[in-house]
Amino acid sequence: NAQARGLAPWHECAAAVERSSEHPIARAIVAAAEERCTARDVASEFANVAGEGVEGRVAGRHVRIGGARAMARAGIATSGLSGRAEQLAREGATVVFVGVDGALGGLLAIGDPLRADARATVEALQARGVEVRMLTGDRRETAAAVARAVGIRSIDSECSPAQKAQVVEALRSAGRVVAMAGDGINDAPALAAADVGIAMGGGTDVAKQTAAVTLMNGDLAALERALALSRATLRNVRQNLAFALAYNGLCIPIAAGALQPTLGIVLSPTLAALAMTFSSVSVITNALRLRHARLAR
Repeated sequence: NAQARGLAPWHECAAAVERSSEHPIARAIVAAAEERCTARDVASEFANVAGEGVEGRVAGRHVRIGGARAMARAGIATSGLSGRAEQLAREGATVVFVGVDGALGGLLAIGDPLRADARATVEALQARGVEVRMLTGDRRETAAAVARAVGIRSIDSECSPAQKAQVVEALRSAGRVVAMAGDGINDAPALAAADVGIAMGGGTDVAKQTAAVTLMNGDLAALERALALSRATLRNVRQNLAFALAYNGLCIPIAAGALQPTLGIVLSPTLAALAMTFSSVSVITNALRLRHARLAR
């Protein structure tokens, strides 16, 4: 019908709106559209509605892209495609609906192939005593399919950006140390709320600016290496502090003449300087051992 009226079909409208978005899902939609040699329009009046999707105007038409809840809030019925959407979600696809001028145009299913090292990384983190939890804005069916594939047992699905941050803050309030990994705009509040925010190199700019750590090549195995390195560093710091305290606790009284009344030993300034140098060299040498720290199982 859209083509008969000389208007762009709904999937071309969706690609035009998503061209203004930084989200990885948006890039996938645009790439798929360009592979099919469809029009390369760019939407005007683009807006990113946090936790709901995006919208804009294409050739004078208002286009909205988001999940079923976002469509319902906009008064767009998705019941005609709900069965198909549920089936795709069970298969692990992320499903978004496209509304054009207040009516449902269609749905898009985005399949994100699991990285080859995803399950191994989750298992390695769990073996190190880390509880791995999934926070996602996707439907429960999609989240459950992905969680089963990678071995994650705890899932929070259909979360808004604020809800993700609330989960992180609740865990911290319970005394947990929380690291949050994410790549999208909707992850930014949770990345900021976590003790350590971890962004993917291919993610959005706001995620990388919010996070404390960025995995430049998106290598999930780097999460395990980062955890191992942080633990090795803390262990090394404690060793250096213990050594420095013990060393100074022994040498300062001697330098002050504690042994002179009984043994007649006085530490000369030259020996004191050498002793302090030895202390610094020992701490530095111990720190250099981190170069050989084992960062993976």
